[in-house]
Amino acid sequence: MTITIAFDVYGTLIDTHGIVVVLNERLGDKASEFSRRWREKQLEYSFRRGLMQNYVDFSVCTRQALDYTNSSFGSPLGAQDLEGLMVAYGKLPAFADVEDGLAAARKAGHRLFAFSNGRADSVEALLKNAGLLSYFDGVVSVDEMKSFKPNPGVYAYFLRQAQATGSDAWLVSSNPFDVIGAISAGMRAAWVKRSPDALFDPWGIEPTLVVRSVNELAERIGQQRA
Repeated sequence: MTITIAFDVYGTLIDTHGIVVVLNERLGDKASEFSRRWREKQLEYSFRRGLMQNYVDFSVCTRQALDYTNSSFGSPLGAQDLEGLMVAYGKLPAFADVEDGLAAARKAGHRLFAFSNGRADSVEALLKNAGLLSYFDGVVSVDEMKSFKPNPGVYAYFLRQAQATGSDAWLVSSNPFDVIGAISAGMRAAWVKRSPDALFDPWGIEPTLVVRSVNELAERIGQQRA
């Protein structure tokens, strides 16, 4: 059977902390901490809204998390700065290993999909700007489900959209919650451990694979099938 791979986008293919370059201009040595808190709040808001069944699209979570983070830092950024950051967030860079890794996965004959909390049009624009969109067979967004990862329903939705079965479908993510969510929903999953200090949640649910970069993925998945 052909392997189907669902790639998480934000934080796995696209470097969300690439925004630090923009933040440095206004926040200096506080830029990295601002970026980290923004990302943490963005995910927290998506988790809370998923549980509450109070859905808004991911860009709203992103903007509300930005507003919260700015307030928590004493509001150093004005309205124009905040709008500029949201525009910049739609043009974030890819990690250096991603394009070669995607090319290798396609060469191996795998079907590749982008699978994201983000709205499909936003994800397509982001991937196009990063030069990655042509590697994918499609973009699957949770927006149609009006929920967010790791709701098990969104992984089932991905399998339906990709016309794949769990035993032949992989989720690739640098986010442990996403890996655990996919495995809990019957998929296989590879954790991209981009930092040696990154920790995986001790839930007794382990990744099918752990890789240090997307470059390793095609070969390691091939070894699983051998």
